[in-house]
Amino acid sequence: MAHIESTTIAVIGLGYIGLPTAAVLAMHGADVVGVDVNRSTVDAVNRGEVPFVEPDLGLSVSGAVKQGRLRADTTTPPADVYIVAVPTPFAEDHAADLSYIEAAADGIAPQLTGGELVILESTSPPGATQHMAERILASRPDLSLDGEGGKPLIHVAHCPERVLPGRVMIELVTNDRIVGGLTVHAAELARDLYRSFCQGQIMLTDAMTAEMAKLVENSFRDVNIAFANELSVISDTLGIDVWELIELANHHPRVNILQPGPGVGGHCIAVDPWFIVSSVPEHARLIRTAREVNDAKPELVLAKVVEAAAGLERPRIAALGLAFKPDIDDLRESPARRIVARLAQELPHAAVAAVEPHIHELPAELAALDNVTLVPFEAAVADADVVVLLVDHQQFKKSDPVALGLADKAVVDTRGVWRG
Repeated sequence: MAHIESTTIAVIGLGYIGLPTAAVLAMHGADVVGVDVNRSTVDAVNRGEVPFVEPDLGLSVSGAVKQGRLRADTTTPPADVYIVAVPTPFAEDHAADLSYIEAAADGIAPQLTGGELVILESTSPPGATQHMAERILASRPDLSLDGEGGKPLIHVAHCPERVLPGRVMIELVTNDRIVGGLTVHAAELARDLYRSFCQGQIMLTDAMTAEMAKLVENSFRDVNIAFANELSVISDTLGIDVWELIELANHHPRVNILQPGPGVGGHCIAVDPWFIVSSVPEHARLIRTAREVNDAKPELVLAKVVEAAAGLERPRIAALGLAFKPDIDDLRESPARRIVARLAQELPHAAVAAVEPHIHELPAELAALDNVTLVPFEAAVADADVVVLLVDHQQFKKSDPVALGLADKAVVDTRGVWRG
C-alpha cells in the first residue's frame, strides 16, 4: 500500500489530528473522505478552510479540496481504509470515555464487506483497539479478525499520533511511528499505509503495547513537569527563585529539569496518564502522584492572585493567556482557562480581562461570566491592578515590562518571563 493513489480512505474525526492526517494522505494521492459530526466543520473543510489554527494546514486542505482528493461529510462512507481520530476524554473517575470510539465503530460497521483496514489513531487506554474491533464484530458477526469459519477478514490496528500542536504538518511526515496490530498482518498493512507519507522509522508491535507506548511517552513528560512544579511550590515556601534554582541545577551534565508553570493542559499530557492509572490503579503510584501535583497547581496560582488582589474593592485583573501552551489557539484541558474561570468566581467583584491573542471569542464557560471579557494585551495590562501571566506566548515574552508599567502593578508570573 506504499502507493495509495487508488485507495479510498475515510478519516473519522476532523480535529487537530484527523484533519491534518486527511490532508497529508490526500496530498500523497489517496481519495480521502473526512467524517465529522459537526456540520460547520464539514462545511468549512468542503470550502477548503480549516476551523482551527495549525501552521501550513490551510494550504494543504485548500489544495487537496481543489484537486478533488479531499471532501468531508457527516456520514461514514464505504472505504478501503478507516482511520479513527476521535476524542478520548476521561470521566469524573478518570476512566476513559470510549463513547466516541464506539460511535465511530458503529458508523464503520455497516460499510464493511471484508478486507478493509481499520486504524485507531486516538490516544487510548490499553485494550481500546480490541474493544473497537469487538464492537464492530458484534454488529457484523459475518466478519472476523482471523478468518475463522471462512468469514471475510477485517484488519484492525492502532497507530497513535505523536505530533506537537503547531508542528503537526511537519511531524506527521518526519516523526517515527509505532504501529500495533491485533494481528501481525494488520500491523503490516497499517505500516504500508504510513510508509506512503512517513519518512520516519515505522516500528511494529501488538496493539496493546502501541497503546501503552503513547501513554508512557506522555506520562514521562507529566512526571518530569510535576517535579518542576513541585520545586516551584517548595521554592516559594523557602523564598527561593525557582527559575534560578533550575538554571543552576541544569548545569550538571546529567540534569535537565523542565520549567514550572500554572499546571498541565492539552489533550495528551493532562489526560493520558490517567488511562494508565485507571487500568492498574494499585501499581501506578508515581504516575498518579504526578497527576495530582500538576492538577493541584492551578489552585496554588489562584491563591496567589487572590492574595495579590486583597484589599482592592474592585480589582482589575489582566489574565494573560488561555491556551494550554504557547502560540496556539488550543484551549483543551488548559490550566490557564480553569484559573480564569475560578478567579472570576472567587472574586465576583473583580473585573477579569482575559488576553488570548489566538482566539476571537471566549469559550462558552468564560463568556457566561459577567466579569470576564476578552481584551487586547496592551489595553488589559494598562488598566490592570494585578497582572497574571499564565501562558508564555511570544507577544508577552517580547514585551517590555518597563513600558508596560509592571513596576506599579502586582504581578503573578507563572512562567518566569519577567523575573529578570
